[in-house]
Amino acid sequence: MSRSARRTRRTLQVAGAGAAALLALSACSSSDDSSSTSDSSASASADASKELSGTVTVFAAASLKESFTTLGKEFEKEHPGTKVTFNFGGSDSLAAGITGGAPADVFAAASPKTMAIVTDAKDASGTPATFVRNQLEIATLPGNPHKVSSLKDLTKSGLKVVLCDKTVPCGAAAQKALDAGKLELTPVSYEQDVKSALTKVELKEADAAVVYKTDVKAAGDKVEGVEFPESANAINDYPIALLKDAPNADAAKAFIELVQSAEGQKVLTEAGFLQP
Repeated sequence: MSRSARRTRRTLQVAGAGAAALLALSACSSSDDSSSTSDSSASASADASKELSGTVTVFAAASLKESFTTLGKEFEKEHPGTKVTFNFGGSDSLAAGITGGAPADVFAAASPKTMAIVTDAKDASGTPATFVRNQLEIATLPGNPHKVSSLKDLTKSGLKVVLCDKTVPCGAAAQKALDAGKLELTPVSYEQDVKSALTKVELKEADAAVVYKTDVKAAGDKVEGVEFPESANAINDYPIALLKDAPNADAAKAFIELVQSAEGQKVLTEAGFLQP
């Protein structure tokens, strides 16, 4: 073989070895990229499936007691390792507690006015969202022995009527309905939340109370409900908000999402609440 041919053959061998090395390097690089992508995907998947845990503390209007208790149990079932605790009461006192520093994750109020106590103090995170509405109804003794058929009937002499305090959403709504009907009513007592007003009738300590439709429904056969047209002028919007200093913000957001979901709305409408 001539010297020139040997040189050409050696050059081809070197080129071939270089190409092989290049291919091997490329394959290695591709494998590293794939591994990197896989690691990244696994990390993202782990973040997405990050489990919620801990306690979610919800301050909620008394009229939400039955439906929120149901949703709380559903939330705990969907997120093992979590616990939902509730503080039910008059929205005004709950708002005062939050602005006073009471630790809570979520506030669900029975009116925008009471929610404003919290937002004005800058204790809410983001903008509150209306998730349901509620309408008033008269709760009377079973069988309606006093034949109450209208809001005006509550002004009859000798009838023991209970109202929510005017600072509470159900009391403010009742006053608005009375004003719409140009009626004046002096109750035997003003109660601090709607459940307290309803209890007076259930215990037969009062003949009637102006409460929400949802409360009459929840009471079952313990009371009898009487609808009245003036209630259309006093329908309350219920806003819900994540609180700024929520100790468990991730789980709190998930609870709010459940309340606003189709599943949550089904529970609320079945309890007698109106769609927002």
